[in-house]
Amino acid sequence: MSTDTLAQNRIDEWLTPTFDAQVHETIEKMKKDAPAELEDSFYRDLEFGTGGMRGVMGVGTNRINSYTLGKSTQGLSNYLKKTFPGEAVKAVIAYDCRHNSDTLARTVANVLSANGVEVFLFSSLRPTPELSFAVRHLGCHCGIVLTASHNPPEYNGYKVYWQDGGQLVPPEDGEIISEINSLNYADIQFTPKEDLIHMIDTEVDSVFIEESVKNGCDAMLSEVDRNSVSVVFTPLHGTSVTMVPPVLEKAGYTHVHIVEAQAEPDGDFPTVKSPNPEETEALEMALQLAEKKNADIVIGTDPDCDRLGIAVRDTKGDLKLLNGNQTMIVMTWFLLENYKKDIGFEGNEFVASTIVSTPMLRKMAAAYGVEYKEVLTGFKWIAKLIKDFPNQKFIGGGEESFGYMVGDFVRDKDAVTSTLLACEIVTKLKSERSSFYQKLLELYVDYGVYHEKLVSLVKKGQNGAAEIKQMMVDLRNNAPTSINGSNVVTIEDYQNSTRRNMADGTTEILDIPKSNVLIFYTEDGSKIAARPSGTEPKIKFYVSVQSPLDRTDNYPKVLQQLQDKIDGILKDLDI
Repeated sequence: MSTDTLAQNRIDEWLTPTFDAQVHETIEKMKKDAPAELEDSFYRDLEFGTGGMRGVMGVGTNRINSYTLGKSTQGLSNYLKKTFPGEAVKAVIAYDCRHNSDTLARTVANVLSANGVEVFLFSSLRPTPELSFAVRHLGCHCGIVLTASHNPPEYNGYKVYWQDGGQLVPPEDGEIISEINSLNYADIQFTPKEDLIHMIDTEVDSVFIEESVKNGCDAMLSEVDRNSVSVVFTPLHGTSVTMVPPVLEKAGYTHVHIVEAQAEPDGDFPTVKSPNPEETEALEMALQLAEKKNADIVIGTDPDCDRLGIAVRDTKGDLKLLNGNQTMIVMTWFLLENYKKDIGFEGNEFVASTIVSTPMLRKMAAAYGVEYKEVLTGFKWIAKLIKDFPNQKFIGGGEESFGYMVGDFVRDKDAVTSTLLACEIVTKLKSERSSFYQKLLELYVDYGVYHEKLVSLVKKGQNGAAEIKQMMVDLRNNAPTSINGSNVVTIEDYQNSTRRNMADGTTEILDIPKSNVLIFYTEDGSKIAARPSGTEPKIKFYVSVQSPLDRTDNYPKVLQQLQDKIDGILKDLDI
């Protein structure tokens, strides 16, 4: 059956009485005015992936709307009742600043309550890490957050958390997906049981703030130390404005300057092209304010406040944007150093990161005698480690995409506590007449300079998805034997769970879940990873190169050499 016929069958279904009159009117209008958009809206089902779903809002099976989310929630409700028979099942729901997030959150609450699930619904927008915290704090069986992270304004999404406060992982994810796929839209129960829906706010906020301060603060710092530090903060029109300022205030920071033009939650994100703290442009207004205020650090968070971007003063006093790997390295060093001094290592501690993040973290952890665990891309896998190794102590961990988690009281990347941690590091080092940036350079001397670059190729729509798929097929079938003049020595294929030694042709099995990721390691220590994005129409290439550094003032020279090497790799791979 052709895609056109499949799409038409879905359109015909959505014109039945199961769907409301507004849906019917929209479809009829699109038939006349936007037939190509109509087909794109129905050519496939928007997939509930292994953590949730994300997509453009609108009518159709390939869109975020009350019916696609309703079907997912109905499937989740059915699974909850089967998994916890005889229990009073509870769920907590939060939502971000995006258009329709509040009404979609209410729809999700209605469906859950209609199925007999007791629901705790935040009365207004809240950060994703607070939702993760609330799952365990309220003793819920699951949590849901309505967010599309840093995607463009037309997007929204739906992420599901399990009892441990982490996102869905095997086996629950696959079992819930099967339950959803077995349903028809007519099976959705939309009529709520109002007595099962409870609005929540400050009773969770106050405890979350206390725990964030407890986990993010350095007990040895004084009020005088913190008063000496000037912070510029921007929520980029998102949820962090509800939690970051009170956390910083409770910790003792009195010189926090918020970018007022970006302080109001707004799903249009009017002052930025993209509300993504990975991008320099998104922090431009914050950088300008920082120069006026002579700030020590600039911090920006994404709309749902699970990721942060920071800028600090370099050795010349200029503000320097750091990438996610650099931030993660200094944060982990700080936690390890404090843990070593305050508690002392007992041999059961670990830190964690992902397969596409910097190899430098593994090297640093080894120097402290702390185990390093590596997982697939996505913080749900880091959170799963905490559940899988209950007799070990998780200190902290992060990923290259600007996410970090401090301790285990939140089970997802957490820009609230990480923002406080970044400020504490700046404060501590300033009190020692050093700086965040200077410490990064010193760590490069200790462990070598690791320099990374991410290249994302956008391939939209049906044709784009096919192109991305073919690119991965070509990389597998015609794998390069050398890259930029350096022989490929190892290829890891996570789709096949194999690591192949190119010198002797031997293969070993990777003890990690399957994923569509390829990683090439070369003789000169370079690492090149390729993976399709799970949340955006992109294929991503991650390049990491490294070199020794004898002293900090040689960093600019070594950095240029490494940048030239990355340029050569990208040119050789035609990226």
